[in-house]
Amino acid sequence: QVQLVESGGGSVQAGGSLRLSCEVSGSVSGLDGIGWYRQDPRRSRELVARWSILGDPIFVEDVRGRFAIFKDTVKNSVDLQMNNLRPEDTAVYFCNRDSGRPYPWGRGTQVTVSS
Repeated sequence: QVQLVESGGGSVQAGGSLRLSCEVSGSVSGLDGIGWYRQDPRRSRELVARWSILGDPIFVEDVRGRFAIFKDTVKNSVDLQMNNLRPEDTAVYFCNRDSGRPYPWGRGTQVTVSS
């Protein structure tokens, strides 16, 4: 059974930074297929960061240049570094497979950005 545990969220002011971590346990075929999603009440869940088939990071347009994604094979985690945060980044952030049938969803971690 795959388990995904997100952490690192919090409340920051606009322009601040947070680093989220997704700890992955269980039988997964590597960390390359794990991406980060976010969801707030106004929008459906969206995939904001993942890796291409060649291993390059891919981001949705409104976070490009501000977010970075990392793999830590020692911790077996996928981290999301978020810089220059904006109020519109406020959401619950989740990690999961970026394609195919998702693993069981974790609880996510809340990110709140105030102006």
